[in-house]
Amino acid sequence: MSSYIRIYIYYVFSTKNREPLITPELENCLWPYMIGIAQKNNMEAIAVNGTEDHVHILLSLPSTITISQAIKLIKGGSSHWIHQTFPDFQNFAWQIGYGAFSVNHSNLKQVVTYINN
Repeated sequence: MSSYIRIYIYYVFSTKNREPLITPELENCLWPYMIGIAQKNNMEAIAVNGTEDHVHILLSLPSTITISQAIKLIKGGSSHWIHQTFPDFQNFAWQIGYGAFSVNHSNLKQVVTYINN
C-alpha cells in the first residue's frame, strides 16, 4: 500500500531586527530563489510574498522533512545566496525565530490570497 501525505505549513519570518532590507530588486530574485530551495528539497512552495522586512511562505512538506528543517533550509539557503549574490547585502540576516501554522486543505485558497495580497 502506498502512502499519500499533504502537510501545509504557513511560515512568517522577518529580517533581523525587522530591518527593511528586502528591496524590490532583491524581492524579484528572492521569492523565486526560495521556491527553488523548496523544489530542490521535495517541498512545494504554494505561495511566497512579503514586504521590506518579512516573508510569508506557504509550503507543502513531504513526510521526510520536519517543520523546523524546512524553514532552516529556506532561511539558511536564501541568506547564503544573498551574501554571495549581492555584495551590498553582507549585513543581511534573518531573525532567529519564525511563526509556523498548519493550514487545512479547505483553507488553502484563503491563505494563498492573503499571502499574495
